[in-house]
Amino acid sequence: MHLPEKVQQALSKTGITELNTIQKAALEAIEQHKDTLLLAPTGSGKTLAFLLPVLLRLDPNAKGIQCLILSPTRELALQIESVWQQLSTGFKVNTCYGGHSMKTEMNNLSQPPAVLIGTPGRIIDHLHRTSIDLKTARMLVLDEFDKALSMGFQEQMQEVVASLPTLERRILASATDKLNIPAFLGFEHPQTLNFTAEPEKSTDGLQLRLVPCPDKDKIKTLFRLLCATGNTPTLIFCNNRESAERTNQILQEWSIPSAYFHGGMDQIEREKALIKFRNGSTVFLVASDLAARGLDIPEVRNVIHYHLPFKKEDFIHRNGRTARMFASGTAYILLHKEEKIPTYLDEVPEAYQLPEVPELPPAAPFMTLYISGGKKDKISKMDIVGFLCQKGNIEKSDLGKIELLDYMSFAAVRYEVAEQVVKAVQSEKMKGKKYKIGIAR
Repeated sequence: MHLPEKVQQALSKTGITELNTIQKAALEAIEQHKDTLLLAPTGSGKTLAFLLPVLLRLDPNAKGIQCLILSPTRELALQIESVWQQLSTGFKVNTCYGGHSMKTEMNNLSQPPAVLIGTPGRIIDHLHRTSIDLKTARMLVLDEFDKALSMGFQEQMQEVVASLPTLERRILASATDKLNIPAFLGFEHPQTLNFTAEPEKSTDGLQLRLVPCPDKDKIKTLFRLLCATGNTPTLIFCNNRESAERTNQILQEWSIPSAYFHGGMDQIEREKALIKFRNGSTVFLVASDLAARGLDIPEVRNVIHYHLPFKKEDFIHRNGRTARMFASGTAYILLHKEEKIPTYLDEVPEAYQLPEVPELPPAAPFMTLYISGGKKDKISKMDIVGFLCQKGNIEKSDLGKIELLDYMSFAAVRYEVAEQVVKAVQSEKMKGKKYKIGIAR
């Protein structure tokens, strides 16, 4: 497939040399059809699949918002923005979501972006404040649409769609093909691309293991299992927020360095939890099903079902966090003898024998540094690399993943040198300004 020059230029900035099957099909379909239904599993490159056709249809001479992308969660919205920024298109993008400063968003929107990304409720807030005008938007993307409906956003989405009178392209993306598309979208004869059973994205490398629990309270069994898995990235799924927090608290009391993640947390705390999990500072993340899909948390080695979900679809999405892209992974099911094997399991998984004597897993390979400056302070990742290496007296090999938010940044530093770096840079300035720097808690 010959790629348009604009797409080739954008991909050259990302290091991607070839599109996958899903991305090629989406590029062609979205260009040729007014309505496209893109169904592809988490981790399949779906975000890039709809962003590249959006890029092709953007007019550099047009004023106002040209494309609106709706996301059910702020984490997914930020992930979409991150992929767009990696393309270095030159087109302005803004992202709006709850928990973010409304004043900052309104200032950013005073010069309308070509691409606006946001959660339904926040976009409605801006419409009511007249801080955005969607009459110029010719493209609409609804990502993780089924999740947006299950979270109760139908009325907000209906109001948003009603404010888009000049649509030329509508793209509905989802990780499941079990969709009930409401009439307000006007999808009469969409072009459907269904890759939910795509062989190259299957979890053939996934092993299921059953871990018997002698006690109804599974926490002791979980502790022994984490000791056995070592410090490999692991997602531990609970069925509610309270259980996630309780489980995390007990693990920490037992010297297992974990963190928790769920929808009831403050936005910045959720972002910090994901950042530390992505960069290797947190190895064990105890989470609700919010972490089962639509989040950028790659290279998860283990999934643990502390509680089994009620639906097969949720079980599949949880397991989809591991064994991705031809990799291998293991999903462990913790089950007390009085619990029944769910009907959605075709067969009883092989039992996993826990070691008799548990040994605490090694420390996480990285610690995360907090820096009180970000993108709005004109700080770049290279600024942080140079500063920490020169003023902190470390090598580039001591640095891990660096992530920038609007007014703060986070840098992963090898565990062994993190405290020394913090001490070394306390009185130093970066780009002529002193920032607060410390270990992110």
